[in-house]
Amino acid sequence: MPSRLRAFRNRWGIAAPRLTVSAHVAWYWRVLGIIAVLTMSLVLAMGMYDAGRRLAGFDASTLEAEVATLRARVAALEEEAKNLRAVVASSESRMQIEKTAQAQLARQLKTVEAENARLREDIAFFENLARGTTGDKLTVSGFKVESDPKPGEYRYRVLVTQGPKERDFSGRLELVVSMQLGGREVTLILPEENSDETAYRLQFKRFYRAEGSFRVDPKATVRAVQVRVFEQGGGEPRATQSFTMS
Repeated sequence: MPSRLRAFRNRWGIAAPRLTVSAHVAWYWRVLGIIAVLTMSLVLAMGMYDAGRRLAGFDASTLEAEVATLRARVAALEEEAKNLRAVVASSESRMQIEKTAQAQLARQLKTVEAENARLREDIAFFENLARGTTGDKLTVSGFKVESDPKPGEYRYRVLVTQGPKERDFSGRLELVVSMQLGGREVTLILPEENSDETAYRLQFKRFYRAEGSFRVDPKATVRAVQVRVFEQGGGEPRATQSFTMS
């Protein structure tokens, strides 16, 4: 009995162990609580981080605004550079056109000056012809040779006259071209054999103006050209004149 009594007292008496009573909480409420605490901690940490950056002089919104300003400035500069390139290209095009126009004007001026010189020579010739100072002898005058822009091409013109007492003249021209080719002196006689001589034929009473062109090797350097006038059936020239290339 005494042992049973002591056991009863130890279990239900003052010396009995304390009983803890706690409310039962479902697991999903515990998870939600943990998530809420973590979220608040994250928001608080981000707020403290932004506040620290602002205190240190760093502001994301200011930086974004500055980047936007710089991008706008870059776009404006690129547009300005594009416009300047267009202006430069237009200016270069106008300069090229002006240079071409100046070159054309220079060529035209040269042609006009040459034509004026030719007309003055013709006027002097016809004045002498009208005064009867040319004489009765067959004469070659105004013989000139000019190089053409195309390599190896040359143009010539010549004036042949005779006095009023002479009969109609019928004959031909012959050109003797003296040139240097390959380090040696070469002579070319035009027209060449078996070639068309129509351009070199003469038929006139008082005067005859002949114009034409001839071609030599582009590598040749023409030194002088002599024109000879042959009467039909004659073997010796009736008149000659030479022109030295400058």
